[in-house]
Amino acid sequence: MLTIARRSPVPGAGPKFVPPREAEAPPSVLGPRAGVRGTLEVDGELVVSGQIIGRIAALRLVIAKGGYVEGDIVAQEVVIAGRLNGRVFAPTVAIEDGAEVEGRIFHTNVTVARGAHVTGRMPWRPISYFENLTTLPEVRT
Repeated sequence: MLTIARRSPVPGAGPKFVPPREAEAPPSVLGPRAGVRGTLEVDGELVVSGQIIGRIAALRLVIAKGGYVEGDIVAQEVVIAGRLNGRVFAPTVAIEDGAEVEGRIFHTNVTVARGAHVTGRMPWRPISYFENLTTLPEVRT
């Protein structure tokens, strides 16, 4: 596994929620034979077909079919078609057919497709919650 870390101006925070840029860059892709352990921050879109264990901060995150994420996610939008074990902090979340999710999804708007398997809670939060998110809440044991 490769460990990638990048400093953030605010410890524990993801990217600021800003409107998308007019000239969007192509997404960053973690392929099916790649894995990351640690903190991964991406300024744009990240597509995960491999495995990530740790924290992810991105404007948009897609966990593709066959992809696996274990840990916390902070993003503006999250699409889950693969497997997730952890927490999501995102205003917009889509859980697709065949997805397997275990954990908590903090959202303003969530859609769950028929055929998705979700174990956990999906507490609603106002959009201001995400705009003022400076550190991730601690995990309760």
